Amino acid sequence: MSARIVVGYTATDAGADALALGARLALASDSSLHLVVVLPGEERSVVTPPDAGYDRHIRAQAESWLGDAAATVPDTVRVRTHVRFGESFASGLIDSAHDLGASHIVVGAANGGMRGRHRLGTVAGELLHSADVPVVLAPEGTRRIDPASGISRVTVAIGLRPGADVLLEESLALAAATGAELRLVSLVAVDLPAGISANESAAMHADEVFVHARKALPKGVEAEAVVGLGDSIEEAVSHLSWEPGEIAVVGSSRLARPRRLFLGSTAAKMLHELPVPMIVVPRTRKKKGASS
Repeated sequence: MSARIVVGYTATDAGADALALGARLALASDSSLHLVVVLPGEERSVVTPPDAGYDRHIRAQAESWLGDAAATVPDTVRVRTHVRFGESFASGLIDSAHDLGASHIVVGAANGGMRGRHRLGTVAGELLHSADVPVVLAPEGTRRIDPASGISRVTVAIGLRPGADVLLEESLALAAATGAELRLVSLVAVDLPAGISANESAAMHADEVFVHARKALPKGVEAEAVVGLGDSIEEAVSHLSWEPGEIAVVGSSRLARPRRLFLGSTAAKMLHELPVPMIVVPRTRKKKGASS
């Protein structure tokens, strides 16, 4: 069975960004694509009581949007559309990912962000604090990138904190599935005591990180290792080179509940400068046979 990718779709530029990135991932990894629109659930406030005729109209509109979106996906990608109901768009996407056994949930940045940059909206923010599968964030303008361009490189922001092994496993699997190169990045923000140079500190930290990470790599797998150095995480990210077809992978905060996401401070700072899509990975894997 091939992997499945869920795209949270809306008929907006952000939805088109998510669709384009989802199609690019699906095409590169031979995964099936599942476009999902989430409508309000049956429980409503007294302000908006149920109206069968209105509900039918909204569902028909959602199906029309999905049909138009699916028609833009390359013919070689297996695509299905789904109209779901949920308490929120994010919860509906998480339920869809569970039901479909999806490997990732893809969403776009909020409308109004700078091209090539991330600006988190309500849905992305909720997903990044509750999802138990990796969440893929498509920055503004991703819709202008041809899905056939593929994934050129997977860059993983690696460290020594708990969860690094899961992060590396996810990055390895993605690189293998898409045929992309793998790059290990250590981000060093300089805030050092007197007598220790920034370069010395960066070198010591990076050596420790990379030695640990390379021990975890399967035999025969090569990975480039680079250090991002700056006075802040944002500056360290901006000093790195980024390819148009690249994807960055980061881990969830150590404050996250087991098998859930929680966007940490480093990942949040990276988003301010990152010009490529970001995948946020839960710190722990869900054990086979375990319930959600």
